[in-house]
Amino acid sequence: MAGADAKSSAQGGTPTKYHDKTKQPMEDAMWGKMRPVMHVVGDLADGWERFANALSPTAPFPKEKPRLILASVLVPGVAVSLLTTSAMFMRMTTFGVGVGFFSDPLIWRGLDWLNTNYPNWQKLLEIRNSLLKGVPTNAQLTITLLRIGEANRAPLPPPPSSDQPPPDKPKSLNGDDLALDASNEEIHSAIHEDPSEKEAAEAAAATTAGAEGQPKHRHGQRIVGFFKGTTATGVETKLGVDKVRAKIGSSHAKNHLGVLPKAADLGPSGPVDFKGRYKGHRGWINISTAAALPCVSWSKEISDGSGAAVEDTIDKHHKNVAFKVPIRDIQELKKVGGLGWKAKIVVGWATGKTVADGLEITDKEGNVWKLTAIQYREELFNRLAAIGGQKWESW
Repeated sequence: MAGADAKSSAQGGTPTKYHDKTKQPMEDAMWGKMRPVMHVVGDLADGWERFANALSPTAPFPKEKPRLILASVLVPGVAVSLLTTSAMFMRMTTFGVGVGFFSDPLIWRGLDWLNTNYPNWQKLLEIRNSLLKGVPTNAQLTITLLRIGEANRAPLPPPPSSDQPPPDKPKSLNGDDLALDASNEEIHSAIHEDPSEKEAAEAAAATTAGAEGQPKHRHGQRIVGFFKGTTATGVETKLGVDKVRAKIGSSHAKNHLGVLPKAADLGPSGPVDFKGRYKGHRGWINISTAAALPCVSWSKEISDGSGAAVEDTIDKHHKNVAFKVPIRDIQELKKVGGLGWKAKIVVGWATGKTVADGLEITDKEGNVWKLTAIQYREELFNRLAAIGGQKWESW
């Protein structure tokens, strides 16, 4: 299909889906064949995760019950293997093959009876509804832990980041401050290197450096550095142009504002107020859980961090609140990238910064609110998914 479009473009045409009447049917046919395969891959991944969580359960799910169920399935097979000879096993195998081959009419009558009296009996044979019933996948385990934290008004914090600067003060090496079963002398002896070993290492390093001679010129690194600097300059120029276009009124350019946060924009955010943009404007995404109906809203002002509604914590009375949505009315949460995946890789490599992504919120009435340049997008997504109590389906 892409080749046909390229050929039409080379001939001076403008190919669209309205001109090519076979494009949409071909896409429907391809997706119709691929969807079952994708579902099978997803089922295999879910089964693998359930087996792992059954063998290594995590609270609050039961620890011993899944293991006992798996063991109860294996015990009869082990007992039969100990009490059955090879001749008996071959006879039972041939008997089973004969029954399956010659009792086809009885089998079909039994299937018809099951379909009539138990229409969903195939679902009961699935491993998730039989052997691994009650064992969660990783996604189900995650949402359960998040909802337990929300129920106890203690949202799970985001994982620690590795892009923070090192601490200003060294960590204490006092044995009383460390959770180690060792004295201060043992700790210091393990940290400080033996003088004899240190001298031997220095001599070996000097010998290796003398054998290598003068370091080679790294022309490749200079070339890569040149292209990296040029790309970074182009990225800054493009973002500067987007600022001008956003002031004119381009909605596409407004979505690119703030995707590369500056040092002044970086700072603590969450779990109640999150820095983010709406239609290109800077502001705060507020999650209010103090009221009977938890809501999410966007405002230019930050709340007091208590979880109360943002219009109750500012003095301008709804003036800066762009929208407010009850969390239980959210129909869909869609993660959107601040840039395309290709541009995100290039920009991250050239600038050394992390691109701030966005989130689309859709309610039951079909209204869509797009939030961009969210620094802690994953934490915001986790809180919105955990508070409402909806049964989510991931895609």
